[in-house]
Amino acid sequence: MSGEPWLILPTYNEAENIEAILAASGEVLERAAPEGFSVLVVDDGSPDGTGEIADRLAAEHDWVQVLHRTEKNGIGPAYLAGFRHALANGAGYVMEMDSDFSHDPADLARLLEAVHAGADLALGSRYVPGGGVTDWGLLRRFISEGGSTYARLVLGLRVRDLTGGFKCFRREVLESIHFDGVRSQGYAFQVELTYRAVRAGFRVVEVPIVFKDRERGQSKMSWRIAAEAMWLVPRLRFR
Repeated sequence: MSGEPWLILPTYNEAENIEAILAASGEVLERAAPEGFSVLVVDDGSPDGTGEIADRLAAEHDWVQVLHRTEKNGIGPAYLAGFRHALANGAGYVMEMDSDFSHDPADLARLLEAVHAGADLALGSRYVPGGGVTDWGLLRRFISEGGSTYARLVLGLRVRDLTGGFKCFRREVLESIHFDGVRSQGYAFQVELTYRAVRAGFRVVEVPIVFKDRERGQSKMSWRIAAEAMWLVPRLRFR
């Protein structure tokens, strides 16, 4: 059905989390989107069996779909593949969320509500009043907050949390972004999409969330991903 919300869940070695995150997300969206919804798992060939678990769940639930990718080349390309699939299948709203419970699935309803209230892009923000982070050490906080501040100053934006990956896009926002021109693959991908939305004149609203560190599985953050962001952000401003 056209106009429904789609949630994109990128996965790589999330066998410990995928069944629980799908169950929790489905429960929230069933209430928040009674008109119908879909959840798309985009798996980058996880060797731990994540894709196979997702396939089993898709056979059990008509709102679950799985997109298998054969290469692991960053969160950005995985999301773009998911966005293309959702838009091609009539999504009215496209949401993105981590698959490890660092984002609370309950907040999906609040992001969707913000877009229904007039936002073009609602993003879950750790750095506005009411938002925050738990379970992080000083180094991780410095990298995240410093990355958002750096991007905000370089790009001249007022958005406080530019590096977060918990978002709800109105369809028209993604349609205005030329995916083939998106260069970021890792940490900078979230910055680039928000920057492109602002530049196109769309209204961005920050919804306060509390981010938790994952309890199961291994973080995908690395110094290489952070370095990519430092290098790419100025190129977004001046190209």
